Amino acid sequence: MAKEERPAQQKPNKTLTEQFLEKKGAATNNADASKNREEIEQLIAKIPDVKDKPIKSELEIKEVRGDYIDRYSYKSKDIPITITIIKRKGDFVPSYEVSISSVSRTTEFILEKIRRELIRKVNLGMVDLTDIKRYQQIEQKFSATISDLIKRYFPDLDDEVKGFLTSYLIAKSLGLGNIELLMDDNKLEEIVINDAGDPVWVYHKVHGWLKTNIFVRDEEQIRHYASIIGRRVGRQITVLEPLLDAHLEEGDRVNATLNPISTKGNTITIRRFSRDPWTITRFLKSNTISVDAAALIWMALHYEMSAIIAGGTASGKTSALNCFANFFPPNQRIVSIEDTRELQLPKFLHWVPMNTRLPNAEGKGEVSMGDLLVNSLRMRPDRILVGEVRRSREAETLFEAIHTGHSVYATFHANNADEAIKRLTNPPIEVPKIMLPAISLLIVQFRNRRTGLRRTFQIAEITEDGESNVILQYDAKKDTQVRVNKSTTFYDTLRLYTGYTDEEIEQELEEKKQVLHYLVEQDIHTVDEVGRIIAEYYTNKTNLMKFVKSNKKFVE
Repeated sequence: MAKEERPAQQKPNKTLTEQFLEKKGAATNNADASKNREEIEQLIAKIPDVKDKPIKSELEIKEVRGDYIDRYSYKSKDIPITITIIKRKGDFVPSYEVSISSVSRTTEFILEKIRRELIRKVNLGMVDLTDIKRYQQIEQKFSATISDLIKRYFPDLDDEVKGFLTSYLIAKSLGLGNIELLMDDNKLEEIVINDAGDPVWVYHKVHGWLKTNIFVRDEEQIRHYASIIGRRVGRQITVLEPLLDAHLEEGDRVNATLNPISTKGNTITIRRFSRDPWTITRFLKSNTISVDAAALIWMALHYEMSAIIAGGTASGKTSALNCFANFFPPNQRIVSIEDTRELQLPKFLHWVPMNTRLPNAEGKGEVSMGDLLVNSLRMRPDRILVGEVRRSREAETLFEAIHTGHSVYATFHANNADEAIKRLTNPPIEVPKIMLPAISLLIVQFRNRRTGLRRTFQIAEITEDGESNVILQYDAKKDTQVRVNKSTTFYDTLRLYTGYTDEEIEQELEEKKQVLHYLVEQDIHTVDEVGRIIAEYYTNKTNLMKFVKSNKKFVE
């Protein structure tokens, strides 16, 4: 790896302790403040003893040495976070280094004293953390008490730094400690705790798996974090029930296991809900899909042709479904069904999102994907989005919905078009092969096993005898989708339901390509921005095409 130039050395910010010591000599008539300053000086004097018998820190700060790969900053509530991704000599995996400005070991020592005093002062008793309003009330109570304690220990700090310390202590006291800091990095897809002996690992959208400089103190701490997550969703994880699968209020999915089921130690896996969802513009810019392939899919969705998006684990199936859902006309009702809320459609669409529900501890109250799919048919939907088809009942209902005139779009685990058909037609799903042509397109996503990049692998149609005919396929050398077979049923279906000639179909495909190029050139990339351009295409195409052809910024 080429060694990149390191960022220019900046003058380090003074720690909170240094700020305090600068001001401690100032004259004051406040006896309490003087007493508190004496307490802090005594604490600081004890720091060498702490170094002799170190308490294991959750955040291991090392001097940054190695080949720089990336560096960026973000805020976790009021806490300023800097991320440095480097490749250290002798390490096989790059490091994801988290640093928090102004928090030295001395400051952390003082903050720990404040935290313990905070816990003594705020008596929570039995708290129902499943009640979001109640949780917010507790957070406010903590915040007020922390603010008073910080004023006592750090009387001369400005409001911004006090806000930072308050957020830091709330995360350490109520949340998942330093794991909370990672939850606000929008570039992360997964956060993983394997055991107390290993660092926390993350899966980065750009750099893949990375090991962090965050450690969990011990196995009991991991178990405590798993219990916090369980209480938030009304579930529990115990020796008798050592597995937890939970969906958080924010949309994140959490899986936890306890030792000895996981033999090395307790584990937590957090799959983060994307706060900045993929759109067709981002797919095109990242070369995930070509303009030709995207235009073909848009054509299918425009004219209410159903599709299944297949792919392996973490291949980008849901991201692709979210992208292509931008192509829906604005005057239609959309119902989405998911285990975990991941889809994010433009706010102005007529959209009803629904989530499944797991059974409670007594095994009651479950609402399955199949239940919601059956119920959705009674809601007068024009489009139905299904998070993932896994069981026979779901597949059967899905195909019944298509045959009763609904446009259905779903994700499905399969590595290619042929494999998708085999999985659909064999146990445990067993859809009759004669029903498969109801699916107009099979779109297959995959992750390149050499580069780790996600790409649209195949776009196939299903012929009348239930076999796949691949129209476009990814060429790894050219890094794009190329045409491999002539379409048979897809164009026939378009002609049947639109009355278009082949020439008119090609003309409209070309028009859609122009709009897609325009989205990229104008950097129109958020869900709502892309959705508005697509909606304008459907409602006032003549006006939109003026902006497209002149390549000028669109003005409503």
